[in-house]
Amino acid sequence: MGINLSKGQKVDLTKSNPGLAKITVGLGWDTNKYDGGGEFDLDVSVFCANTEGKVSSEKNFIFFNNPQNENGSVVHTGDNRTGAGDGDDEQIKVDIPNVPADVDKIAFTITIYEAAARNQNFGQVSNAYVRIVNDDNNEELIRFDLGEDFSIEAGVVVGELYRHGAEWKFNAIGNGYKDGLAGLTRDYGLQ
Repeated sequence: MGINLSKGQKVDLTKSNPGLAKITVGLGWDTNKYDGGGEFDLDVSVFCANTEGKVSSEKNFIFFNNPQNENGSVVHTGDNRTGAGDGDDEQIKVDIPNVPADVDKIAFTITIYEAAARNQNFGQVSNAYVRIVNDDNNEELIRFDLGEDFSIEAGVVVGELYRHGAEWKFNAIGNGYKDGLAGLTRDYGLQ
């Protein structure tokens, strides 16, 4: 049984799981089909950032059109355009020992595609979560349920893996962005 986190909580990942190498970061959500009537398309994006919290190159901004970082240690498994069904809607595979040394943080975000044009926001999204699973035994190690704290936001930083000395930890962030992907890419140093 994994650890359930609250917003702002940090927990070590590799220290309490010696030998942990390959993980799956699963993200999921539901949308209120009666809100606005339009189809929702939520997307997971990942920012592999340096110690300053900035992405050094576009190859370290991972999403459906750039599914992996430079060396393939962080891989987006594919875009789910409807979010229908049970379980994770989108997944990111992380090969922890092979993450490049200049990557200090791996931030996981969810944005609503064309949110402004479709008049959609995270107030219309429920049951959003992130979970980390050990690929060796399919054990869920960490889970963070975002709750219903959002109204006008079009993007959310769900959480981040970050280096702490020789170990990796996870930070349950849950911060919303009104300007969605544009705000996220700006804050992570991409234009």
